[in-house]
Amino acid sequence: MTDRTQTPTGLVIEKRNWKFGRGMTARRWWHGGDAGRTAFYNALSSTFPVGEKFFMSAVRHYRDEAPEVLREQIDDFIFQESTHSREHVFFNRQARDAGYDLTSSEDRAARTIAWAKKRPPLMQLAGTCALEHFTATLANAILADPAHLAGADAEAQRMWRWHAIEEIEHKAVAYDTLLLAMRSRSPFRRWTLRSFTMLAAGIRFHYVVFRNTADLLRQDGKNNLRTWGGLLAYLYGKPGLMRLLLRDLFAYFRPNFHPWQHDDRALAQRALATLSPPLVAPMPK
Repeated sequence: MTDRTQTPTGLVIEKRNWKFGRGMTARRWWHGGDAGRTAFYNALSSTFPVGEKFFMSAVRHYRDEAPEVLREQIDDFIFQESTHSREHVFFNRQARDAGYDLTSSEDRAARTIAWAKKRPPLMQLAGTCALEHFTATLANAILADPAHLAGADAEAQRMWRWHAIEEIEHKAVAYDTLLLAMRSRSPFRRWTLRSFTMLAAGIRFHYVVFRNTADLLRQDGKNNLRTWGGLLAYLYGKPGLMRLLLRDLFAYFRPNFHPWQHDDRALAQRALATLSPPLVAPMPK
């Protein structure tokens, strides 16, 4: 069971302070005019601001004991996650402007995070690693197959692709921090902690996202078998975003797992080459 990082030497986690959608009005069904797909992505987005703040806190807790390279990566991770949180706050505001009430969705995510914050710091970090594995898997899928965002409004596509690129760049920071935090534990205890935490995180992730999706569909009068049939075919058939998530979930339970065993930096770089910088906020001093 590995207790060492497999993060590539010289990995760059870039600080891009990009903004999306300013001065634009988003369509209510921005994902190709489809209520189900729009609801699913809006449901995901509603969880990000509170979730990413939790991730930053969980990793920051161990920053001072990290070696210099990891400490710098933690700082870059926190920067990227803070900009993701900001952009999803704005994206969620656009959903509100389009007529959605996100209160129940955001409250459900906040209750889950409040429950997680009652756990010891090491378990909070392990939960962060599990959810970062989810976001890295979703990011890879979105960048690898344009069908996931086909038909979506151009600016929404740009925001989700930018987010995906950065999730790939920093996908192992929390995991390497967990390796550091568990360095005094036996290999079996390390594997047990992250495996059981993944099970708990996986159950809660699916519960929150699909309950949030149902809440948003209900507001459109579309919470019915027909809409769900189309959405589930999209998520678990082709292109199959959630099917790919479940497939890659099992890799996390390998005793020697590390996020960079799947090196998708080239995919992220190709995607980045297709994005021109949008509005850029002043860099913090």
